[in-house]
Amino acid sequence: MQRLMVCLKRVVDYNVRVRLKPDGSGVIFDGIKMSINPFDEIALEEALRIRERSQAEEVVVVSVGTTESQQQLRTGLAMGADRAILVETDRALEPLTIAKVLLSLVEREGPDLVLLGKQAIDADNNQTAQMLAALWQRPQATFTSELTIDASTATAVREVDAGLEVIEFDLPAVVSSDLRLNEPRYVKLPEIMKAKKKPLEVIALADLGGTDTSQFRISSMDPPPAREKGVFVKNVAELVAALKTKGLVSG
Repeated sequence: MQRLMVCLKRVVDYNVRVRLKPDGSGVIFDGIKMSINPFDEIALEEALRIRERSQAEEVVVVSVGTTESQQQLRTGLAMGADRAILVETDRALEPLTIAKVLLSLVEREGPDLVLLGKQAIDADNNQTAQMLAALWQRPQATFTSELTIDASTATAVREVDAGLEVIEFDLPAVVSSDLRLNEPRYVKLPEIMKAKKKPLEVIALADLGGTDTSQFRISSMDPPPAREKGVFVKNVAELVAALKTKGLVSG
């Protein structure tokens, strides 16, 4: 393979407690740590390992987002990616729109494999990979926990409800990573300094034929209900009685 493309999304760091605006119109982003979506970081690590096995020549990281997304792309470059592309837009886009933008990049760059996380931890849509594969009319392997490349084909172990599923598919293709695919590497300071010199191309959304129109509108956001305080019981009989009171058991 010649080129691998990895899609990265800028999200609130998974260690940060998300807070909503007082009017419920959205999430408070001021002053909070932003990171690469963890599943996308796993996808990038897998691409780097494929290149290190001499099964690919170049790893390109791409993102669709605001100017601030350059920070996450620079992190991807520090991890080891060769170059980066940012499709710049000031609005949050829906999965189908993002998939169409990624398709334009795929047609321009001609990757042999596109990797991305199975879902983003902010919206949890789990849609972009599948939509991109459908628009590209190429095979897909979602929820991948093990990936093997062999010339023009690949084999993926997928995590499904019934257990594990093994599939073989032709390349080019789309692969979305699950949590157990690998453990991303730690980025050291020398790599961060080197990443500043690597190429990062910025493209306006309109230049790829994309639009920022939305089919859906978020009317409001509400925090999850507070967890009820636990109750101590002295014995099994009291436990059963308490469960009956709550309607959790019958008889």
